[in-house]
Amino acid sequence: MTNAKSPVRLVICDDHAVVRAGLRALLGSAPDIDVVGEAGSGPEAVALAARVSPDVVLMDLQLGPDMDGIEATRLITSVDGPAPHVLVLTTYDTDADITRAIAAGATGYLLKAERPEELFAAIHAAAQGRTALSPPVAERVMNRMRNPQPALTARELDILGQLSRGLGNREIARALHVSEATVKTHLGRIYDKLGVDNRAAAVAVANERRLVK
Repeated sequence: MTNAKSPVRLVICDDHAVVRAGLRALLGSAPDIDVVGEAGSGPEAVALAARVSPDVVLMDLQLGPDMDGIEATRLITSVDGPAPHVLVLTTYDTDADITRAIAAGATGYLLKAERPEELFAAIHAAAQGRTALSPPVAERVMNRMRNPQPALTARELDILGQLSRGLGNREIARALHVSEATVKTHLGRIYDKLGVDNRAAAVAVANERRLVK
């Protein structure tokens, strides 16, 4: 959606106005990046991306109760025809967040601690459809490839997250709008994949592998 002669058309999505202002000031100073809009929520980002057709959406993951950055990424990248590339910019580097973001269609995953020049380079890489990962994120991805574990599905990660909050099966079922039987089935699969046989051990392994926040 972009070429070498044109500035990268960028939309910023972050639920903190101060962060958006800082990013706009930083990125607006680059002659080869054109900030064409900003959004403070997932629904705003999806609507704005459809309206202005940016090359890249710079996406935070934590966007409030309506829609998180993962779901917004999925909706933005799954449109018919050419879709914007999504570059995640977040403070979170858990396996769960990285896996879910990539599965949702994110082109890159950058941490907010990166230097400005790294952010500029990642935006241009994303605009060209190339993967851009912060070094800590790339290391985690490589470690997972070297030591493959049975991957948890998005639903299993959701249930594991609820489990880590101390919720029982009935509460998890209510929170995720599924049946208790479905929760029990997923828990069995989670135990098998993590190599454990009880809830406490599952939570301990999840924390050790940083599978949940």
